[in-house]
Amino acid sequence: MKTGMKTGLKTVFVDVDTQIDFMFPAGALYVPGAERLLPAIARLNHFAAAQGIPLISTADAHSENDPEFRHWPPHCVAGTTGQRKPAETLVADQIIVEKQALDVFSNPDFPALLDRLAADRYVVYGVATDYCVRLAAAGLLSTGKPVALVTDAIAAVNPEDGARTLDEFNARGGTLTTVSELTS
Repeated sequence: MKTGMKTGLKTVFVDVDTQIDFMFPAGALYVPGAERLLPAIARLNHFAAAQGIPLISTADAHSENDPEFRHWPPHCVAGTTGQRKPAETLVADQIIVEKQALDVFSNPDFPALLDRLAADRYVVYGVATDYCVRLAAAGLLSTGKPVALVTDAIAAVNPEDGARTLDEFNARGGTLTTVSELTS
C-alpha cells in the first residue's frame, strides 16, 4: 500500500531516539550502521517541518546513576553531548519528549500529547528497531490508529531481532514504507 503524504489524513511523525550516543560509532551505545541513517532521518524531519506535519522526537535523558545502567552501559546522560540530537535532524517546532526508560509511553505526558495532536496516523523511524522503535510502534498501534514504519530510516542492534520486530509489527496491522514513498 502506498503511504505517501497526499492521503488527507492528519499524520504525526515520530523520530525515535536519534541521539549521538546511539547514532555514531563513538557513541556510548552505538547501534550498528545508524550513522548511515542520518540523511534519511534529516530528510524526514525537514519534510515534516516544511509540510506542517507535527514531529515528535523521543530522547533518552538519564541521570548519572540511572538504574537502567545495570543492564546497559551509561548513555544519553542528561546534558551531555551524547544525549543531544545530531544538528542535521533538528527542525523548527520539533516536539522533544524525554524518557528515562526504553518505552516512550513510560513518560506520563506522552499520551496527553498524542491526544492533543489528534493524529489520524503515525509514521515511525529511528533507533533501535528491536528496542525503543519496537515499543513506540507497538504503543502507537495500541491507540487504534494506523502506524507506518520507515524501513530505510531504522536500524537494529541485532538484525535478527530487527527482522522479528518487522514481522510482529506487520502481524499487528502496521505497514511498512520508505523515505521516498513518504516524501515524493
